[in-house]
Amino acid sequence: MEVIVKARLLLTSALFVLVQIPTLRAQVTVDVSKITCDQLLKEKPVPAKYVVLWLSGYYNGKRNNTIIEPEAMDKNEQKVDFYCNYHREMTVMDAVKNVLGLDK
Repeated sequence: MEVIVKARLLLTSALFVLVQIPTLRAQVTVDVSKITCDQLLKEKPVPAKYVVLWLSGYYNGKRNNTIIEPEAMDKNEQKVDFYCNYHREMTVMDAVKNVLGLDK
């Protein structure tokens, strides 16, 4: 009887410990320079908002600009989305350069 109780206690403890271990997620990296307009519009491999925020930071960082203009970001996102609808094979970075002229 004592062996059964100890075995149950050990098994219960082991299950409790295993449940407490968080599920490990695979770390994914994305090369933004290779994301196409088609992928942006389908929000694959990442949501469009993340790409827009990253690109905004990238181009503003190149210009040493530390100011965020949320309205301008929304308008620019709409312009790039519109452009991407007609140029789905183009990379998003090229679309941004063509639409917003940010590669200066």
